[in-house]
Amino acid sequence: MEKRKLSFWEIWNMSFGFLGIQMGFALQNANASRILQIFGADVHELSWFWIIAPLMGLIVQPVIGHYSDKTWGRFGRRKPFFLVGAILASVGLILMPQANIFISVLPALWVGAGMLMIMDASFNIAMEPFRALVGDNLRTDQRTAGFSIQTSLIGFGAVIGSALPYVLTKYFHVSNSTVPGSVPLNLTLSFIIGAAVLIGSILVTLFTTKEYSPEELANFEDPQSEKDAPSEEKSKLTDIFTDFAKMPTTMRQLSWVQFFSWFGLFGMWVFTTPAIAHHIYGLPLSDTSSQQYQDAGDWVGILFGVYNLVSAIIALFFLPYIAKKIGRKSTHAVSLIIGGIGLISIYFMPNENWVVLPMILIGVAWASILAMPYAILAGSIAPKKMGVYMGIFNFFVVIPQIINALIGGPIVKYLYNGDAIYALITSGVSFLIAALLVYKVKDVDDTIQKS
Repeated sequence: MEKRKLSFWEIWNMSFGFLGIQMGFALQNANASRILQIFGADVHELSWFWIIAPLMGLIVQPVIGHYSDKTWGRFGRRKPFFLVGAILASVGLILMPQANIFISVLPALWVGAGMLMIMDASFNIAMEPFRALVGDNLRTDQRTAGFSIQTSLIGFGAVIGSALPYVLTKYFHVSNSTVPGSVPLNLTLSFIIGAAVLIGSILVTLFTTKEYSPEELANFEDPQSEKDAPSEEKSKLTDIFTDFAKMPTTMRQLSWVQFFSWFGLFGMWVFTTPAIAHHIYGLPLSDTSSQQYQDAGDWVGILFGVYNLVSAIIALFFLPYIAKKIGRKSTHAVSLIIGGIGLISIYFMPNENWVVLPMILIGVAWASILAMPYAILAGSIAPKKMGVYMGIFNFFVVIPQIINALIGGPIVKYLYNGDAIYALITSGVSFLIAALLVYKVKDVDDTIQKS
């Protein structure tokens, strides 16, 4: 049996929930460091607070993947998980910038970090089943397009989330002024809007997408190649460790590519705001509350919106076609090289407007990072193991972030003398290393298509 070929709009609706997930994720990425600094965190401590994100991914995604593989009921297989994740993430989005309202109970910095943890755990609950849903529902010849459409929606959502605080201030005259210890109104309102969009976009996917039953997926399974998986008479949570030990060769090879890609991304997300504020705007390292610092923070949102917009356009209109011409491996390697050059070149930009150019280059890499590894991986996984292996694959996304979280702050403080711009250069070098490692990966689907 063969899966039904889905139309463009069916794939679009299936992935539409990612628009809201990534809008919330973008609000967090662009503004969490800024909010934590407002609540009293020092620049070298930021990566330690951000360690919450990869830790949640390390714990949550494989567990959710395992249970979503085993779930089937009136609401489907993957759908219940990303609905619950969306609801919980919305709570975190609403409360994080308003953490100071709990100051009579706990310090605002602690509450803000706690809301960051809730958001990250919840985004992970929602995100992994979405990845697995694409693998579940699409035929091999549609997977590159499917993950590319998903990446484009991620990009559009991130553009909206990243730019929203700036747009509210510039075009709707919502204040971005603040006093020490308080988050500006434009940020608070942006997070509330993000929560509403998150719930709404998830509901679109819930009401428009049909899932295959476990019996139907079993009929689609190819008994050949690397996709074979052990029998699961009495599947249990500890099987995750067995699955990890028996992961496909392609997944092992991709793990190193993912390691250096996400090590670089984490450094960019954590240190771009202080790097731009100090290196581009010329502000002192101690400044976390001036109007100029808030302007720098809003501009970082625009910059993050630029790279996400570029990624959406590249993923939707170019990535699948380039991959068909030169292969997914070469597409990914070239994209990572372009992104690495972009990160390194930020150091040489004369003013904040010029930083748009490096962000365009970073957007090319981001598009590929969100699509190509998953398209390559999906071809090496049995359908009945899609969820758990997509969750395990997340190990190689979160472990490098944890390592960067532990060492990034001390490196910036002691090696770079508090100047975060050098953390961005380090991220660029990490991208270049990842590009070299792509060529060691075996793309199973490409091999099948060429034979």
